[in-house]
Amino acid sequence: MAGRLLEDIRILDLTRVVAGPFATAVLADLGADVIKVERPGTGDDYRYGPSQKGQTSLSFQNTNRGKRSITLDLRDAEGRELFLRLCERADAVVENFRAGYLERIGLGADVLHARNPRLVVASLSGFGATGPRAGQASYDIVAQATGGFLAMTGFPDGPPVRGGGALADFVGGLYLGLGLLAGLRDRDNSGCGRVLDLSNQDAMFAITDSWVTIAQGLGVEAERTGNQHPFTAPYDCFEARDGWVVVGTASNKLFRRLCQAVDRPELASDERFRSHRGRSARRGEINGIVGDWIRERSCEQVLAALGPDGADVPCARVARPDELVEDPQLRARGMIERHPHPTVGEVVFHGNPLRFSGAEPRERALAPDLGQHNAEIFAEIGVDAADLERLAGKGVV
Repeated sequence: MAGRLLEDIRILDLTRVVAGPFATAVLADLGADVIKVERPGTGDDYRYGPSQKGQTSLSFQNTNRGKRSITLDLRDAEGRELFLRLCERADAVVENFRAGYLERIGLGADVLHARNPRLVVASLSGFGATGPRAGQASYDIVAQATGGFLAMTGFPDGPPVRGGGALADFVGGLYLGLGLLAGLRDRDNSGCGRVLDLSNQDAMFAITDSWVTIAQGLGVEAERTGNQHPFTAPYDCFEARDGWVVVGTASNKLFRRLCQAVDRPELASDERFRSHRGRSARRGEINGIVGDWIRERSCEQVLAALGPDGADVPCARVARPDELVEDPQLRARGMIERHPHPTVGEVVFHGNPLRFSGAEPRERALAPDLGQHNAEIFAEIGVDAADLERLAGKGVV
């Protein structure tokens, strides 16, 4: 039977900017009723990013798709009481303020659980709620630096390089979504909601490719290797006549195929290159040989020789995200969404990679206008039109 996986889940979303809104957008994609709670008048700062003049940020559109929006001043006593009444009907509260902010304004987890013991409270902050850096400010680049990721990224003769696309924010968002779902599963079994304390530093540290395990076990340090792999070769990004391609080999079989394809079959039987250890020790040399062969050819010629119709070695042309709007594989997978918008004309979204059989798309396609759903959501807790007008006049909503 068709349906939405999370259609019976309601989430009060206090998150802002990137990491938290991305997490809740993924949950909205899966059918959750995500109610975005924003500051009256201004809303989420991310509404004011890249956009056509006078329009809501296109980044906001993408990371807040499928949600409903209300405005509420949580610093106001009436606003806090309204929020607590909303909590009584919710399954989860998600926030990414600095650690301790909700406690300071009287909305800590103990207060929320007093109203609804089944509520899952999920918090993402730069450094979490414990430890010497708890409560400190953080951005994506700070999380990448303090999580060990930045030091691993870049070329040996250059500075550390930030992973593009606000990587730490999206990694933190993915962990936040995963943690929230685990909390909901546990709540359904136990009847009690837990508190998730997620640190973005922790999230980035967790994806540093087992380097702590390797370094502690073998006494080696993580090193910047550019696009190369520290333990195998060839594995790199190579310049062709009209662009860039990547080639990766991680088995002896693939290496032998590659040697045939680049007209150097003798390399496969060369004792220096017959093992991963040998190739990784001489990765500069072996990558140089492959790079020289690629440099003389176009991307199309390289992929024809090395791709599935040739040597069948993992390889691809390096593509910008905007070029991928027409990518036939992504289009076939439903990863390019085009939605008409009443003022922008059309909004193009990244699709959700989580594809379940028989699942319906999210109920609402677009991101909400600021406070668009005030009347319908506050009516559920007994706030009539006259009272809503009074609250708006006071700046509470």
